[in-house]
Amino acid sequence: MTIKSMNLVKEVPIQSRPRERLEHYGEKALANHELLAILLRTGTKGTNVITLALAMLNQFEDLYYLKTASCQELMTVAGIGRIKAIELKAAIELGTRISQASQIKIGQITSSTKAGEMLLLEMRGLQQEHLVVLYLNTKNEIIKKETIFIGGLNSSIAHPREIFRGAVRYSAARMIVGHNHPSGNPEPSEADIQFTRRMSECGELMGIDLLDHIIIGEKEFISLKEIGVC
Repeated sequence: MTIKSMNLVKEVPIQSRPRERLEHYGEKALANHELLAILLRTGTKGTNVITLALAMLNQFEDLYYLKTASCQELMTVAGIGRIKAIELKAAIELGTRISQASQIKIGQITSSTKAGEMLLLEMRGLQQEHLVVLYLNTKNEIIKKETIFIGGLNSSIAHPREIFRGAVRYSAARMIVGHNHPSGNPEPSEADIQFTRRMSECGELMGIDLLDHIIIGEKEFISLKEIGVC
C-alpha cells in the first residue's frame, strides 16, 4: 500500500465504517454499538459517533434498558439532544412493531379447482396475456399474489428466474402459476407445456414445488397438473 493510499484510508471518517461493514458483511455482523452508531449518524465536537454509541450502551447497561428509556433519559447522555432522542425512540418502536408483525395471508388453496375458479374470476376477459403467481407457504396459504408480466408467453419474457426470484423473496414453499388466453380458449399450446415443464424442473432443483399451472379462458380454465403436464 502506498503512502498516499494509507493517508486516504486514515481520512475515511470512523463514523462511516459501520455503514460500510453493514453493506459488505450484513447487519448481523455488526456489534450493538455499531448498529447504534448508524442510527445516531454523527457524534459531537470532540467525540466521534462510535464513542458516543459506546457511552450510551455503557450508561444504560444493556439493550433492554435502552429500549425502555424515555426521551428525557436518553438526553442525559452527553451528546444526545432532543432530535437524536426522538429519532432513537422512533427507531426502537419501529423495530418492536416489525418484530411483532406476522405475514399476511390472503386465503388458502385447497385444490386446483379452487385456484382456477379464483383466477378465472380475476383474469377472464383480459385483452393481453397476464402471468400471475400465487406464492404459498407449507399450509398452502397464499402469502403473496403477484403479476409477473403482461404480454406474450415466451422464453424471453416468462423466464423461470423472474418467478422463482419472488418465491425466494417471500420464502414460499410452493406456488401456482396462472395465465390467461385472450382468445378465450384455454387449451394449452406447446409453448405453455414446455414452459410448465421447465418450471417444474427448476422447482425440483430449488425445493419449491410448482403445484399447478392454470390456463384461464373466457368461461373455463384448464389445470395442467390434472392433464399430467406438471
